[in-house]
Amino acid sequence: MSEFKIIGTIKQIGEVQTFDSGFCKREFVITTEDQYPQEVKFEAIKEKATDFEKHREVGERVMVKFNIRGNEYNGRHFVNLQMWDCKNMQSNESEGTTSRKTLAETEGMNDLPF
Repeated sequence: MSEFKIIGTIKQIGEVQTFDSGFCKREFVITTEDQYPQEVKFEAIKEKATDFEKHREVGERVMVKFNIRGNEYNGRHFVNLQMWDCKNMQSNESEGTTSRKTLAETEGMNDLPF
């Protein structure tokens, strides 16, 4: 299956939902950065559900990697977007910018004639 990913800002983080079977999930919504922004709901399951709020907060810009899950129940079909990785994009961009500047400055110093 293909890897799906999307970048956006966390708009809402739901509570952890625990079921009788022991299964747990947490839903969250991000607003995409498209020309026409969309609000997309994802679910984090098992240990990712309980760890999610410790590492993420509303307003944070993130890249979500996810799988598409579909199932049928009583003649109705459902589709879920199941997150398997969620990374903060703000810190990654600032680190990348710093390292590019440092590299450019270093390369420029090697061009000196003496």
